[in-house]
Amino acid sequence: MHDVQERPDMQQDRKRAFRLKQVLKMPHTFVILVMLIFFAAALTYLIPAGELDRIEDKTTGKELVVEGSYHHVEKNPVGIFDIPLAIVHGLIDASDVIFSILIVGGAFQVIMATGTVEAATARVARRFSKNEKWVIPIFLSLFSIGGFTMGMATEGIVFVPIGIAIARSLGYDAITGTAMVALGASCGFTAGLLNPFNVGIAQAIAGVPLFSGLWLRAILLVVFLVITSIYLIRYATRVKEDPSKSVVYDLEKNSAEKKVDFSHLPSMEIKHYLTILTMILSFSLLIWGVSNKNWGIEEISALFLTMGVASGLCGGFGPSKISNELVKGATAITFGALIIGVARAIVVVLEQGDIIDTIVSSLAMIVGELPSSMQVLGMYAFQTLMNVMITSGSGIAATTMPIMAPLSDLLGISRQTAILAYQLGDGISNLILPVSATLMGTLAVAGIPYQKWVKFMWPLMLIWMGTGAVFLLFANIIDY
Repeated sequence: MHDVQERPDMQQDRKRAFRLKQVLKMPHTFVILVMLIFFAAALTYLIPAGELDRIEDKTTGKELVVEGSYHHVEKNPVGIFDIPLAIVHGLIDASDVIFSILIVGGAFQVIMATGTVEAATARVARRFSKNEKWVIPIFLSLFSIGGFTMGMATEGIVFVPIGIAIARSLGYDAITGTAMVALGASCGFTAGLLNPFNVGIAQAIAGVPLFSGLWLRAILLVVFLVITSIYLIRYATRVKEDPSKSVVYDLEKNSAEKKVDFSHLPSMEIKHYLTILTMILSFSLLIWGVSNKNWGIEEISALFLTMGVASGLCGGFGPSKISNELVKGATAITFGALIIGVARAIVVVLEQGDIIDTIVSSLAMIVGELPSSMQVLGMYAFQTLMNVMITSGSGIAATTMPIMAPLSDLLGISRQTAILAYQLGDGISNLILPVSATLMGTLAVAGIPYQKWVKFMWPLMLIWMGTGAVFLLFANIIDY
């Protein structure tokens, strides 16, 4: 009888807990962006309208803000009924970037469908399975390539079980195996040497030649890989010497997976070598085109489309199969592509209300109060904060770069350095934020609790952030 009386109370408690969980749940990215659009519209009523004069740089051809030229103009607030049209305008304004992202996503899906990435990973695993000291840096480097070319993030999840199996076969744990994949891809994504999804979009918006400044990003990649390798090797060595030192010791005790069957991993075939050759030739052509022919986003999109089709042919696909994979890849990345357009609507509202220059001028005064060496770090902190709300790298670029580019002009900071602040602020924190779908998906596949991952990750995160700050200060000193 006592149990019967308690059941309604327990049900009410569960309902209240569920409602609280729903209230505390992070809103959908589109909801956050639309809220920001409404907030931007409200600001057009509160912030004085104004403009900054701009002149064209004859050397680069881009428009630069004239310092001290800010002046007030007639107020032009954006009404609530103007917002839907602003969203449409945002999608139209960002159409070249959106379609480029869809094409690139489709091209890389064709490459993934050929099995080349899996086969290359398996070959590396077999080659270094008996030389354990090289496994960690080799895997980190291998997946960094995916990060700085195709922006590998969610795609890396499928390789986590292989990484864990290999790590355990060497006496390490699931954290080590997961990190070999996730941290490698993150190092590559953050450095963004040829990543069209973060650096490419940011440079296009800022009016900087696409993929320029490659040399410093290459050094950044090497430094990040060295730091991460040392950190992970030290952790893995401790675990091998004393398994109880593992952050996921309980998980390891209950795991029966101690060996990996290398005979069941895919082997490299002629089609895989041809696909790799196609990618090497394509990226070589990309570097040549942006360096010598001033290629823009249209030429680069055409190159990626060609690379995708050629890779499909190398993989033995027919025209229909290639088409299906292109559509599949474009479909998978539609969400991210649309984020760019919706985020652009924020800038559209600020521009229509003639307050974006007021915001830029005000930010310049606030950040300008900082010591000159600290101003670029203020931009770094701002970009990191934005990544908490908008976890899409391309979405953050579309939201912040229209503001950060003119702000950097006023502060005397090169736009290339402002882009570096963006990519570091966006990339580094992704591997610790619980709002990151990629991180949570990776941990779900690995069976690693989030709090255990944070315990492992936070010291490296601080090292990464400190390293990023040093690179930004250096970039500012040399006028990168």
